[in-house]
Amino acid sequence: MHESVLHPSPRHHTNIWQVLRSYWQLTKPRIIILLLITTAGSMWMAAEGQVDPVLLLVTLLSGALAAAAANTINCLYDRDIDYDMERTRHRPLPSGRVQPRDALVFAIALAVISFTLLTVFANLLSACLAMSGIVTYVLVYTHWLKRHSTQNIVIGGAAGAIPPLVGWAAVTGDLGWPAWIYFIIIFLWTPPHFWALAMMIREDYAKVGVPMLPVIHGEVSTAQQIWVYTLLLVPVTLLLVYPFGVLGAFYALSALILGGIFVGKAWALLQEPADLQLARSLFKYSIFYMMLLSAGMAVDSLPATHAFVSQLTETLDMVVSAVPINQIRVP
Repeated sequence: MHESVLHPSPRHHTNIWQVLRSYWQLTKPRIIILLLITTAGSMWMAAEGQVDPVLLLVTLLSGALAAAAANTINCLYDRDIDYDMERTRHRPLPSGRVQPRDALVFAIALAVISFTLLTVFANLLSACLAMSGIVTYVLVYTHWLKRHSTQNIVIGGAAGAIPPLVGWAAVTGDLGWPAWIYFIIIFLWTPPHFWALAMMIREDYAKVGVPMLPVIHGEVSTAQQIWVYTLLLVPVTLLLVYPFGVLGAFYALSALILGGIFVGKAWALLQEPADLQLARSLFKYSIFYMMLLSAGMAVDSLPATHAFVSQLTETLDMVVSAVPINQIRVP
């Protein structure tokens, strides 16, 4: 590990707000938001659009704390390579604003609070799943795979797919097939999402020796992998409509439109793998894709949506039945 990271030059905070800001940065809040959206989507789906507000808030808070704990440990583990990259050198740990011991205590406290809240207000299964997410992210991805395998984000992506399992378990107390389908959706979504980002910052990863796919195999191979995973993703999203039948027409239409745009962007990148603007476009869209897909699950689960779709279907049936058969000419 870099010597200056083991003994960084301390940078003292001048007020409490700077302290809070440093610890807030350790949690990587922008990553957490998307995890919470998938958790909420799973809860709405599991509760058929009628989620207990208290349970929803507690589960989202607990999920945020668990993710914050995992991200803090990730920052702690990666502080050596963070120091070597200009983009990350000014983060709290490599800059010396937060000491490693304090960051570890902070992460443990967040994990304990998360586990306690889920156990008390939801159930033990959801609490254990949240802790498994931390373990998977820290040990499997950060420690084992990130610096040793080009498939690091594929296998390590399972950590980011655990929040929907937590949400489903919090509502139902078990893990049904729809929860696992949601897990697979995020598992397949993660490589296109993250590899597009890796293509944009390939030089940073190469500088610190992290074997991301674009670094080892180049843009062409990465674009091909992104294309394959995107093609696999779209039909899997429709499994929630058929054969499992937990979601209906609104979600199906949303999934098809969103998936079609995703495929189009992956195809464009496949044609021009060296175009980093296309990679940036795909990366940004992948975030909106998962947010809107999860929102589509929630909206489709609402009783009002069911009523609207049923009324619309009945109206269409009436219109069709009102057309006289003898006026329909067969050529």
